Amino acid sequence: MSAMEQKAITIATRAHQGQTDKTGHPYIEHPARVAKNVTHHASAADLETARTVAWLHDVIEDTHMALKELATMFPPEVVTSIDAITKRHNENPDSYYTRIRSNRIALAVKHADIDDNTDPIRVARLDEKTRKRLAVKYARARASLSGEL
Repeated sequence: MSAMEQKAITIATRAHQGQTDKTGHPYIEHPARVAKNVTHHASAADLETARTVAWLHDVIEDTHMALKELATMFPPEVVTSIDAITKRHNENPDSYYTRIRSNRIALAVKHADIDDNTDPIRVARLDEKTRKRLAVKYARARASLSGEL
């Protein structure tokens, strides 16, 4: 593991400290799984950057950390990719997915993110209403990311 990835793990762990996912598990487990599974979506040349972004992919959206803080700690490619994968307040999904498609690292991480969010074992722990809502949301996301919408 590179120093850059280790720094991302440390920052993500601190930023998400005390947060839990919809099933009550520590939230940091999600970025850990995304970082592990991004290997299925990123090229070998992009892997270090993709794993770094995977660890940090929800830090801006779900914590008090700002993108400008990350810009002082990581190379521009990492920061640009995190910016691309971060959903803006009141942003429409088409704009969001178009931005992700324009950045190969963000696209790889988002695919790994959706893979984790749709994992049947994790989804089975959710109530039926949430399962149905997320199934529609992520089917649309996959279609949009592949350019089908």
